[in-house]
Amino acid sequence: MSSFVGFAGLAIESDIKLDQTVFMTVVIWALPAKVVLIGAATSGATLPAAALAVALSSVRLMPMVVALLPELQGPRTRRITLLFLSHFVAVTAWVMAMEELHKIPRDLRTSYFAGIGMVLVGANALVVVIVYMLSASFPPIVFAALFMLTPMYFLTSLWRSAREKAGHIAMIAGLVLFPIFHGVAPGYDLLLTGLVGGACAFIFHRIQRNHLEAK
Repeated sequence: MSSFVGFAGLAIESDIKLDQTVFMTVVIWALPAKVVLIGAATSGATLPAAALAVALSSVRLMPMVVALLPELQGPRTRRITLLFLSHFVAVTAWVMAMEELHKIPRDLRTSYFAGIGMVLVGANALVVVIVYMLSASFPPIVFAALFMLTPMYFLTSLWRSAREKAGHIAMIAGLVLFPIFHGVAPGYDLLLTGLVGGACAFIFHRIQRNHLEAK
C-alpha cells in the first residue's frame, strides 16, 4: 500500500486522471509496468514503443509465474483458473504465496491466492482514490517523499524474500553500479546495471555452489 501511495503521487504529478490511474491499478497489476507506462506517456513515446517498454518491464515476472503456478495447481484445477491467477503475480503476492502455500491444502490454494490477489488489487485501488482526494493539501515535497516509498518497498521486500546470497549480491551490485552507469551511459544505465549486476550475482552463485560441492 505504501508503494501505491508513491505511485498515486507520480500519477498526479504527471497529470494522469483519477479514473485512468485506478484503471491501471486494476488491469496492470505489477507496479513497475505502470511506472514505465506513465513515463512513456509523459515523454511522448509512440504507442508501440510504450507497449514494448511495458512488456519488457514485465518479462521478469515470467520466472515468478513459472515457480508459483505448479504450487497452486490442484488435482482439479483448470488451466483458465491458473491463467486468471497469473494476473495477480507481483512481488507482494508472490512473496506471501511462496511463504505460506505449503501450509494450505492443495485443493484450497487457488482460492487462497485469489483472495490475496483480489484484496491487494482492491485495497491499492482504494489507496489511489484516497491519495487523489487528499492531493490538494499535499505540498510537492510530500509527493517526492511518497514516491521514494516505491523503490524502498521493492528493495526491502526482495531482500527479505531472497532465498540465496546471490540475490543479495544482485541487489547490492545494482545499488552500486546504477549511479556509475547513469553517469557513463544514461540512456542504457538500467540495462547495463542489470547485465553486469546479474552476471556478478551469477558468478558468485557458481563459485559458492562449487565450493559447497567440493566439501
